[in-house]
Amino acid sequence: MFKIGLTGGIGSGKSRVADMLGEWGATLVDTDEIARTLTAAHGAAMPAIEREFGPQALAPDGALNREWMRERAFADPQVRLRLEAVLHPVITQETGRQAAAATGRYLVFVVPLLVESLPKWRSRVDRICVVDCDPDTQVARVQSRSGLTEPAIRRIMAAQAARASRLEVADDVITNDGSTTPEQLRAQAKTLHDRWLTLATTTCR
Repeated sequence: MFKIGLTGGIGSGKSRVADMLGEWGATLVDTDEIARTLTAAHGAAMPAIEREFGPQALAPDGALNREWMRERAFADPQVRLRLEAVLHPVITQETGRQAAAATGRYLVFVVPLLVESLPKWRSRVDRICVVDCDPDTQVARVQSRSGLTEPAIRRIMAAQAARASRLEVADDVITNDGSTTPEQLRAQAKTLHDRWLTLATTTCR
């Protein structure tokens, strides 16, 4: 099956683009959604997280205490590495399971940290698509939906790959900055969808 790696920084709009591609027949494998499921109440990763970080890492319902973990993970790279060591193996396993079951017109891996683990993903996908956005617009979007402070958002952005690094590895780019209208975003996504369908037909026979 033809495979796309879809990525972009926080607040770039990659989830909105992914939803459009799914609407048009692509199978989506979203690593953020997988991580949320694994760290929900009674999620498969929660026993290991509790062993690694203690009961304070759990919310009252048994899910990951996201605010507690976010504050520590983005303040201390070692905490983030410990969390990734717990989560990444189970995310990888579930990602592979969902990909193997894909039946859509092509497969889209939605991976916020794709560039940060590029060697792994470059060999798994046929093309990398970056949803690009200027940093100030990223901050404004995340603030409007999450209530996080600007310094907290910029710490998250600083822990992600730089904008230039994402663009450097992109085979395809969708621009979704502050002046991009919903109609323009949809038109860009549809153009690439049609192109990928052609490539899926010609390269995956």
